[in-house]
Amino acid sequence: MTVPRERLKTLDEFTLADLEAVRLLLRGDSVIDWHRLNFSDAKEITEFLIAQEFRPDEPADRARMNALKGEAISYLRRHFEYPIPKPVEQASVEALFELATRSGHRQTCACTILKCMHIIHHLDGRELLFMLPMSDQEIFHLVEEKVYRVIGSMLAEGFPITEFVGGRKNKDSLYTKLLSKREAVSAQIYDKLRFRIVTREQSDIFPVIQFLQKKLFPFNYVIPSQSINSIFHFKRYCLEQNHLKTYLDEMQAGADEDYTPSDNVFSADNYRVIHFVIDMPVRLPRKLLERAPSSAWSLGPVVFVVCEFQIIDRETEAANEQGEASHAKYKERQKKAVIRRLQLGMREMKTAPPRPQVPLSKPPRDEAPPPSLRRVPVDPDNPRQSGPRSRRG
Repeated sequence: MTVPRERLKTLDEFTLADLEAVRLLLRGDSVIDWHRLNFSDAKEITEFLIAQEFRPDEPADRARMNALKGEAISYLRRHFEYPIPKPVEQASVEALFELATRSGHRQTCACTILKCMHIIHHLDGRELLFMLPMSDQEIFHLVEEKVYRVIGSMLAEGFPITEFVGGRKNKDSLYTKLLSKREAVSAQIYDKLRFRIVTREQSDIFPVIQFLQKKLFPFNYVIPSQSINSIFHFKRYCLEQNHLKTYLDEMQAGADEDYTPSDNVFSADNYRVIHFVIDMPVRLPRKLLERAPSSAWSLGPVVFVVCEFQIIDRETEAANEQGEASHAKYKERQKKAVIRRLQLGMREMKTAPPRPQVPLSKPPRDEAPPPSLRRVPVDPDNPRQSGPRSRRG
């Protein structure tokens, strides 16, 4: 039997669920604020569960999903006396997802239960991570293996990716970042692990993001308020696509009239980027789970690891390396702020350094995104290749 080759969806093949998932990532919103799901069939639901690192056909994973559902229902009853119809309570997890795409009271109940399951699963995965006798470097290695496997397959299939770079932030970069931001603490450094993808054309970005959300990181683990989108005016872009504009009236979470701006005072105004942070689910090998204390066995086999992604196109990358938007200028502004803060403290930090103002010659959506790491073309035959460090550190 021939296995069908993977391919990107075209924009004309996007479903409402695809478009909403991409939009959630671009905006940095929370799936908890959604009021419905839009899966079109059982296959999409199964793919979503697999992206969460569940294996629905394995008895242990089925028991884990049912335990999450049971805990979510118990929580809703304990604290809110929430009425749940028997058919919803007895539904399988897949059936809950199917109910969540309908309308009426059962749909609302299914969405409410699934949101609680999401939070419980996430918390359990975080707890498991802290209980494991593993270093950050061991955990990072598991994430890199997962990312390189998926991106490597995309490269092997000839997807429109011209460059892929991954890396870990070195200690000097961490020192500089913490010193440059008054509010930053180590737990808020989201780019210790970061990955950067350059697409052939700007029109390739939505399809690449959609594919990654199916195969690498499900949309519900985008970290809220950490996204930057200075490339696509979402609503305007969709209106220009005959197929996508038909979905605009059905989109959740309000109108999208603006970009999702960066609050990084060291970036130039003409710097363009799509940047987001994922708490990526990673399934632990059995030999690692066996190192955990017995009290951790009920938490399942999945942990979550924060990592940063940037996706841009070639033209935007080239534009970002010109003038004030260049990485060299960015680092120069950041280092000046750090040394000023170290030497003068609050006397100089009462006002933030001004963001470099650069006139734009054309609308931002027509310009291009950022470079984040020094350029290293990826060798698909070397999945462990580690590339340059992220540029906006």
